[in-house]
Amino acid sequence: MAAAAAATFGIRSVPSNVWLHKFGARTAAASIRSRSFTTLASLSPVEDTDDIKLNVIPKEDARESVSSTSNNNNYKSNKSYYPKRGQTLELVCESLAFKGKGVCKVADSGFVLMCDRALPGERFIGRVTRKKDNYAEVKKLKTITPHSDYVEAPCEYASHCGGCKTQNLSYEAQLKAKEQQVRDLVVHVGKFSDQEPEFAGVMKPIVPCDIQFHYRNKMEFSFGPKGWVPAEQLQEKSTDEFVYALGLHAPGFFDKVLNVNKCLLQSDSANEVLATVQECWRDPELGLSPWNVHSHTGFLKHLMLRSGRNIETGLPELMVNFVTSSDNPECLRPLVEKITTIPEVVSIVNNVNTSIGNTSVGEKEYTLYGKSTITEILRGLTFQISANSFFQTNTRQADVLYKLIEDCAFLKGDGSEIVLDLFCGTGTIGLTLAKRVKHVYGFEVVAQAVSDACQNATLNFINNATFVEGDLNKIDSTFASNLPKPDIVITDPNRPGMHIKLIKFLLRLRASRIIYVSCNPATCARDLNYLCYGVPEQNIEGRYRLSSLQPVDMFPHTPHIECVCSLVLR
Repeated sequence: MAAAAAATFGIRSVPSNVWLHKFGARTAAASIRSRSFTTLASLSPVEDTDDIKLNVIPKEDARESVSSTSNNNNYKSNKSYYPKRGQTLELVCESLAFKGKGVCKVADSGFVLMCDRALPGERFIGRVTRKKDNYAEVKKLKTITPHSDYVEAPCEYASHCGGCKTQNLSYEAQLKAKEQQVRDLVVHVGKFSDQEPEFAGVMKPIVPCDIQFHYRNKMEFSFGPKGWVPAEQLQEKSTDEFVYALGLHAPGFFDKVLNVNKCLLQSDSANEVLATVQECWRDPELGLSPWNVHSHTGFLKHLMLRSGRNIETGLPELMVNFVTSSDNPECLRPLVEKITTIPEVVSIVNNVNTSIGNTSVGEKEYTLYGKSTITEILRGLTFQISANSFFQTNTRQADVLYKLIEDCAFLKGDGSEIVLDLFCGTGTIGLTLAKRVKHVYGFEVVAQAVSDACQNATLNFINNATFVEGDLNKIDSTFASNLPKPDIVITDPNRPGMHIKLIKFLLRLRASRIIYVSCNPATCARDLNYLCYGVPEQNIEGRYRLSSLQPVDMFPHTPHIECVCSLVLR
């Protein structure tokens, strides 16, 4: 079966969809103009939708006065103008756009300015760094008045680390902003009318995360030859801060690493490991050097920490993964001896990645201490997690997410349904449903993930799940033709969303129900539009009705939003 199914992935990928540029730009602009909105929108091809951004500003609200600064720093009132690159402005942030950037606008003209780390209600001085046709990007220089929902950020790195952009915004305000972002995208990209009475029942309130810190079960830190320090802290830091670094990349830079001694998103035991490594890895006697992305020299590339649970005792387990540029695991022995004094550490591995790329997946892997995997429990199932396995990063909230998916499936309870699980990863979603359905068929492009899915099925004594390796962006008309017609399709694509060929397949398949799980509400809204309303320019007819859309906050203090959408065949 697997060989036959895999053969359907043989055709090459279609080039960038020019028609999507034309269709998206024309219909989106026409629709939004008809509602008297000013918009920032960029619809890119289905293969690359990372630039989809949209924030809608009602023209009747575009009346805030904005000041500009001349070269002599005298402020003067300006009404109805378009700022230029290099200009300094006094701005008020009105809302958050997707990816967490603050949205401001120029008086009268309604011209949109996007500013990283600006929060709703904050008045600040910003400099225009980049100008585009319909919006500009601004760098915040100084806060004049903080935002109304300000809270003290508990993390010392919050102002400079790229991980927790909204840590000083109250959690209630974070949830409100995320819910509004999803609503705006569904209306203005998905073309679902919020004026219809049914919309209130479709759009569900966002599900909060019970734990706002220490929720991540995986963190990856990078080594670097020189520590990055924010400009405003240069005078405060000692010269030691600039020599060798272990931490997180500075926002927007692949070659600058901010030294981090403690991250509030990971567990206490993981922070203990991080601190232990920080204390000793720079010792000249160890002869350890950090990887230099420019010269392609050095030994240590990444430190990856993964947390799990022992299935017998329920106690936490920790895996430490050193990613190195060469095959010399003995060099790590002094670090291993230090780390193994921490009781939670049950696995230390070394991934050897000899390429110049920045990936943490190696060509070789050595187990330096303990086990080669750790375990975690999700929805009553046990999962083996290796150094390079994909697993939901927030285990506790993943349990909530999967319960929502199960609720959306509306299983009959007689074990008769066939489930098609697309972008199945290591099989976690499909396997949590398997014992209540007839069969689960999962498709995934990553070979290691497919192997892990099969192992997870065996580990949990599940015999009615089949996992196939294949690229869902390269399917042809015979895809899944040798499988029984599914009653339920679950699709969990990565950030670019689904390829138009896969959407056409789903519309031809006509499964009774589609559950769309998304980590990117912008591409999710676009795909929901295609499934429900079709693509007239391509003679593609929509066949589904959106019955519910549930935002879920998986990652507090970050701009990321998960959504579970239920679609029913009309």
